[in-house]
Amino acid sequence: MTAALSYEEIIDLLALEPNATCGFVRVAYTSKLSFGADALPAPFARSGPVGSALYFLVTPHAPVRLHRIRNDQLYHYYLGDPLELFMLHGDGATERVVVGPDLRAGQRVQLFIPGDTFHTARLVDGGRWFFGASTEWPGVTPQDVEIGDLDRLAIKFPDAAAEIRSIEASIRDVPPAARGPR
Repeated sequence: MTAALSYEEIIDLLALEPNATCGFVRVAYTSKLSFGADALPAPFARSGPVGSALYFLVTPHAPVRLHRIRNDQLYHYYLGDPLELFMLHGDGATERVVVGPDLRAGQRVQLFIPGDTFHTARLVDGGRWFFGASTEWPGVTPQDVEIGDLDRLAIKFPDAAAEIRSIEASIRDVPPAARGPR
């Protein structure tokens, strides 16, 4: 039987690096197939990869910040504790989903996040770390990622404003030095 991995070992073994939106990240795959600037409608009226995938690791000191990606994405659970996602959909609806291993408790091992959905996440109470992946189509480029404007989103989602502020406040309370590799 193999000994359990620590999150520090995962960071080292997979060469994960601190990321502005979601803990520690490493791009694991970018499709060699690409599409031309006129192949897809806005906002993808640019050339780019057909798909991409990345590993990500979240800790209390390296959280998922409120952000959105233009692209559709699929979260995958691999190891560690459950991650609670809070999504703000373009139609004004909000959704809370837990990605983790306990299927009996309603957790999901995969979660589809539609493109242009603002989302943030935190470890379920008492959680130490979450390790998973995200696959995206079309492939993500830097211009596809946007950090959420908390004040603007609180106006658009008034029923969720207190929760959004609570999650973001817990992230702001993390000292920047603690967000580094160790």
